[in-house]
Amino acid sequence: MKLTDSNVIRFHLQVLYGISIKSLEKKRERLMISGSKIFGVPLENLPRCYIPEFGLVPCFLVDACSFLLERGGTVGLFRKPGCLARIKTLRAKLNRGESCLSTALPYDVATLIKQFCRELPEPLFPSELHAAMLKAQSLPNLQDRMAALQLLSCLLPARNASCLHYMFDYLAKVSQRCSENLMTSSNLAIVFAPCLLPPPNTTEMSEGRLELRVLVLRTFIENPHLFGKRPVIWC
Repeated sequence: MKLTDSNVIRFHLQVLYGISIKSLEKKRERLMISGSKIFGVPLENLPRCYIPEFGLVPCFLVDACSFLLERGGTVGLFRKPGCLARIKTLRAKLNRGESCLSTALPYDVATLIKQFCRELPEPLFPSELHAAMLKAQSLPNLQDRMAALQLLSCLLPARNASCLHYMFDYLAKVSQRCSENLMTSSNLAIVFAPCLLPPPNTTEMSEGRLELRVLVLRTFIENPHLFGKRPVIWC
């Protein structure tokens, strides 16, 4: 049986893995605001490009990742910070709708990507799914962990899923050049955990819980092909 309904996915998660999920809060409909601002703007208000494999992805993210893909061997990419003064100038230009990435430096663009993800009004992984993802990552059997995380990724809103799938596919390509850039999937997961899977409160900031967040991201970076793909489950 191919899963096509979130209730069926929730049922399988509960029965097979003992994972219950809070209902995703329905967000109030926002006024669609047209404009060029990039940072701190809801996904639905951003210019997005249709990428066949992923769906609608913010154009800034596509442009920035494409720029960095050609510079993927840069040592410490995403770990080393860019220049604050240059980043401030780039942000201002991007928020005015100006094209400026082609002449930017890799560390500056990498920092902009992290800021973009971190400053979204709502995290790309809704907070309602965090506990379930950490429980899935804690399952003792590797196959169960992978299957549960794959199912959970199918519960994300479409716009979030497209953005995250694109990001994980890109980060997988960066990690494949770790012999040059020294950024393994683990290193990238550590760097992106505060941006993609931020702890919602101080209780979730214990070392063990933070490590689980990193491991969730590492799993998706190493297996981007599983993200958002509904598996076939036989009853």
